[in-house]
Amino acid sequence: MTEKNRYAVLLEEIKIGPVVAPNRFYQVPHCTGMGYGSPNTLAAMREVKAEGGWGVVCTEYCSIHPSSDDTPMPYASLWDEGDVKAMGRLVDGVHRHGSLAGVQLWHGGSTSPNLYSREISMGPQSMPVERMNPAQSRRMDKRDIRDLRSWHRAAAKRAVEAGFDLVYVYATHGYLLSQFLSPENTRSDEYGGCLENRVRLVRELLEETREVVGEQCALAIRLSSDAGMEDGCPDSEEQREVVALLGDLPDLWDINITDYTYEMGSSRFVKEAALENYVSFVKGMTGKPVVGVGRFTSPDTMLRQVSEGILDMIGCARPSIADPFLPTKVKEDRVEDIRECIGCNICYAGDSLSNPISCTQNPTMGEEWRRGWHPEFIPRRKSEKRILVVGAGPAGLEAARALGERGYEVALAERESELGGRVRRESRLPGLAEWSRVADWRVGQIQKLENVEVYLESEVDGDQIREFGPDCVAIATGSHWRRNGIGRWHQGEIEGWREANVLTPDDLLAGVEIEGSVLIFDDDLYYMGGAMAEMLALRDVKVTLITPAARVSEWTVHTEEQVRIQKRLIELDVRIEANSSLESLASGEACIACTFTGRERRVEAPNILMVTSREPDDALESGLGEGFELVRLGDCLAPGTIAAAVRSGHRYARELDETGEDVGVFLRERPELLL
Repeated sequence: MTEKNRYAVLLEEIKIGPVVAPNRFYQVPHCTGMGYGSPNTLAAMREVKAEGGWGVVCTEYCSIHPSSDDTPMPYASLWDEGDVKAMGRLVDGVHRHGSLAGVQLWHGGSTSPNLYSREISMGPQSMPVERMNPAQSRRMDKRDIRDLRSWHRAAAKRAVEAGFDLVYVYATHGYLLSQFLSPENTRSDEYGGCLENRVRLVRELLEETREVVGEQCALAIRLSSDAGMEDGCPDSEEQREVVALLGDLPDLWDINITDYTYEMGSSRFVKEAALENYVSFVKGMTGKPVVGVGRFTSPDTMLRQVSEGILDMIGCARPSIADPFLPTKVKEDRVEDIRECIGCNICYAGDSLSNPISCTQNPTMGEEWRRGWHPEFIPRRKSEKRILVVGAGPAGLEAARALGERGYEVALAERESELGGRVRRESRLPGLAEWSRVADWRVGQIQKLENVEVYLESEVDGDQIREFGPDCVAIATGSHWRRNGIGRWHQGEIEGWREANVLTPDDLLAGVEIEGSVLIFDDDLYYMGGAMAEMLALRDVKVTLITPAARVSEWTVHTEEQVRIQKRLIELDVRIEANSSLESLASGEACIACTFTGRERRVEAPNILMVTSREPDDALESGLGEGFELVRLGDCLAPGTIAAAVRSGHRYARELDETGEDVGVFLRERPELLL
């Protein structure tokens, strides 16, 4: 650190009870899709965060007992000595780089389905468990509460044994302790009814955890600061009383909000520092450090949070995933090198689908142990090969950047006048401006590489490539949306599509205007159909969206966006017809069918917007012939997410010149066999 670093305050040490964090950068507890079943994967990922300069690195939610089982969602655990050993590996990795390790002790209460443990769920009242399971929790009696306190103390002891520096009491996000805190807790004993009674269990756990950890660890609480009434309008009256009642019991306050879809909101709906109005009151009520989140991507915003007395520590989950070395880059005054989170929530989708999280911006996320990938370091080249990358969308840009970092001579040819491909086009859709960061960061990094030449407005053919004479050709020319309706629902073309006025997202992104009304057939089920509907509705086009799914943009349930997308379209008066398919077309007319009964009806449809599937633009490959090491990348190979395209380009660059039967094979977690 130098005196000239304008972010010096972010690099200051912070005392948290008996421990000291080396700076104000705090990786809050966040899900990983790894959990107790992938201890090596988890430990390596957290260690890279510490290596990158995060002063505090926390676990995801960590179960204290088999009665808190979130299967199929992966979670950490501290049930026994085996867990202590696994968590100890994580802690050792974090400590190797001088950071503090925190653990978030968790009991899910009535939200835990306990599918794996087969324990009966329990909570302050008997309530249905989550994820549409046909079961209810049991109402906890006094013995259950005593057991819970015992389990929590035992887990805290194991946390100390594993070497953690911070131990959490987790009282938010709808789990057990927040169920007790809720005004809906109408128990008639000393643990329900009035606020003082509802706070009692949280207070007891704080006091008992303090007894266990003593002066070895800091004691943290994670708490919601509002009642979850309306976006941007916090209702914090009762939460202020909770903070006052708990006083100075914790060493650190980790503050979030009730509505997870807002706290975890994608950039399409929630912008940076959106929680500021919710959390700002807490710091004025305590002398202890306060940490909060807000998808902070800008060091200037982080600095303002501290300088204006809103937060003491900058809490980050998604930004720490996108760039584990964000704090180091701030310290070294390299803020232009920060890979800013784009807020697409593809990371959350990984956990939602019970897989190790991935990241659009950071293709090494989740690969630290199993493939040995590092976000900042890549092996040097093994040959003098010259590589031509054709197409500068997300796959081509990442391939060119990573190949350049390895030291290869790279030529990047792009037919358009700007770099970025689909990212540039799609970032112009409502709410998606931050997605342009995928291209912006890679263009900025490529500009620093003298061994990467960029050729704009250069649509190359086979003859030109042969004349250029590269050793390797990577075709990353993308894909285009199909007009014929082939997709998930229809394996063949929709009858009559040639007679109708059929448009695709490519047409609209290229500037084609629609007047009057449009029928959107969304069989893609991700963001594009909903985003197109929103854009057109904002242009006063009368929009009807039909989809074979039960909800609009069905897959976005995994990115915590689906409810907000459907709400937005309803507010814009978009007509939504779920569980419906487009069966045939004629001039100005469409035949729609119920996906359950097959009943058909015909409607006027002067304009059809087909959002079904994409066709790879791979014609260049067939015209090249032999004489090159030839690969296709990204959407040109297999149309998918932007994250998949970036990963495709990165993997090609990583594995170029690698040989052997095990190329592409990754390490797997193997459970210990009990003989």
